[in-house]
Amino acid sequence: MKYIETLREGERVCDIYLCKNKTVAKTKAGKTYYSLVLQDKTGTVDAKIWELTNGIAHFESMDYIMIDGDVTVFQGSPQLNVRRVRVAREGEYLPQDYLPMSEKSITEMYRQLTAIIGTLSNPYLRKLAESFFVEDKAFVKSFCDHSAAKAVHHGFVGGLLEHTLSVVKMCDYYVTVYPYLNRDLLLCAAMFHDIGKTKELSLFPENDYTDDGQLLGHIVMGTMMVQDKIRGIENFPAKVGSELMHCILSHHGELEYGSPKKPALAEAVALSLADNADAKLETMKEIMAGATGGEWLGFNRLFDSNLRPTTKC
Repeated sequence: MKYIETLREGERVCDIYLCKNKTVAKTKAGKTYYSLVLQDKTGTVDAKIWELTNGIAHFESMDYIMIDGDVTVFQGSPQLNVRRVRVAREGEYLPQDYLPMSEKSITEMYRQLTAIIGTLSNPYLRKLAESFFVEDKAFVKSFCDHSAAKAVHHGFVGGLLEHTLSVVKMCDYYVTVYPYLNRDLLLCAAMFHDIGKTKELSLFPENDYTDDGQLLGHIVMGTMMVQDKIRGIENFPAKVGSELMHCILSHHGELEYGSPKKPALAEAVALSLADNADAKLETMKEIMAGATGGEWLGFNRLFDSNLRPTTKC
């Protein structure tokens, strides 16, 4: 397979890609053409179908398509000029070749997360965690397959699990430095803080916002999911439930960042710091991927700064 990251100007390409987006447009002369975004696990590339001939079979966004075209360069970036296309047949492609994947083992990350659940001493919080991450097989599959975002950070299969595990481990470290923190409450809040993303975002290959994701958001939906499970656990302490849900509601730290509440508990502060640290550092990692030391990358709106990789020694 010819991966997108290896495409070079002048090459002929006959291969299968995921059509992430298809737009019907018109040239200034009024001629209809298709503008596409094609994807594989290494990235995306713009493509154009200028001539709608008999060689262009019907296809739609999110179809896997066999294309025949040439690699050109437009405004400094590769672009495919497609001459022929058809929908790929089942068995001609492996979906995992077309989806961005975590570099880490999903099986091992899940094992580590469930092992941490086993260390919780509060029986109610441990039961709550097990009800999601052990007993609910449909939730576990969705959680492990989801990304943590449509873009920005951890936007790949396994991204939600990878981000969650990193935040949990960071919070566990905080407890060793600040032992007054309630470990069980903080670690459970870290496990649950982004579970609403299983409803906010659709699974790959779409990885896009659902209607409820647009209307409610993952913070509210995640809190509702936890509240529903708590109702099914007999004698679950109301105060503990409120504190846990507060941590979820406030984990973005500020109202302007989407949190309905600002942190009022030490554990909520710790969670918001860990969440922000992992999101920012993963974002920086993804920005720096492929860049060379000493090369300024330009202004980045998220960091409000002109970014540069560290010089390699």
